[in-house]
Amino acid sequence: MTSKELVLQTLEFRNTSGRVPRQLWLLPWAQDHHNEMLQKLNQDFQWDFDGPAAALKEYPKTKGDPYGVGEYVDEWGCIFTNIQKGVIGEVKQPIVTDEDWADAGNVHIPEELLTFDIDQVNADCEKKQDKFLFSGCCPRPFEQLQFIRGTVDLYMDLMDPPKEMLEFIKKMHDYYCRLMTKWAKTDVDALNMMDDWGSQNDLLINPQIWDDIFKPMYKDYIDIAHSHGKKIFMHSDGHILRIIPRLIDLGLDAINSQIFCMGVENLKPFAGKITFWGEIDRQHLLPYGTKEDIDHAVSQVYQTLWNNGGCIAQCEFGPGANPENVYRVFEKWQEMR
Repeated sequence: MTSKELVLQTLEFRNTSGRVPRQLWLLPWAQDHHNEMLQKLNQDFQWDFDGPAAALKEYPKTKGDPYGVGEYVDEWGCIFTNIQKGVIGEVKQPIVTDEDWADAGNVHIPEELLTFDIDQVNADCEKKQDKFLFSGCCPRPFEQLQFIRGTVDLYMDLMDPPKEMLEFIKKMHDYYCRLMTKWAKTDVDALNMMDDWGSQNDLLINPQIWDDIFKPMYKDYIDIAHSHGKKIFMHSDGHILRIIPRLIDLGLDAINSQIFCMGVENLKPFAGKITFWGEIDRQHLLPYGTKEDIDHAVSQVYQTLWNNGGCIAQCEFGPGANPENVYRVFEKWQEMR
């Protein structure tokens, strides 16, 4: 069975005899600090996910290294300040500073990312046809608005949205839809999207605002994927228990979330309805857990959420993670099936 077949069976709850698909999320920090363990992981485990390269005819202007110390300017013109090598920094200087969003024209919508060649992407997909392939785009409307406006000011704006902000959101969403549609016309297997929606204990905004402003956007992204025969995956950190039923209703195929932050047992009602794309707790278990702790965590996820599919063995190798614990996560998943 190829990786592609294995992942599809897992997403569709038809995996009655195969192993659990695997994916390692890797930050440059791990390469800098634990390259020997990274080589061992790559030697001992087969990874099931990949994605095609996409050469652009036009490239947006960026500046700096997103994972380097100092300033990085992204495709939208957002300025990130980073004080630690190997991770992504934070936006300290928003682009939109007017409370009515009169200066929204200062934001650069990166149309250049639409200039990739579909034939070139498909040729690379052909080389990697045994893997389950992700697209090269990832809409993140809530986070992008924070980068543009600043988190505190955006939260205030969402309580009583200025007309110019709503107009900008329409433009941003139209751009994301066009980008998703073009990628959906390639030979990839799935589209991606992301937004971190949770604090440690609950959503970051009122669920009614989420329903009014963001849910319709996610519906469009999911519909684009499914109308082109693609799966769609989403990442969202924090305690997002209140929106998981909404995402299931929209048809989301897989969610990467902090399931231990929410409580694995609280997710049991959703087993068989959505695939939990990882993870193992990177706040406590990966940095500080014992081997027995890791084994218990993997077993708990499997026993609670597996239903002839519905789980992907994913964890993040990032700052603070004990490399031995990262290795044990995948070793234990292999023992489970």
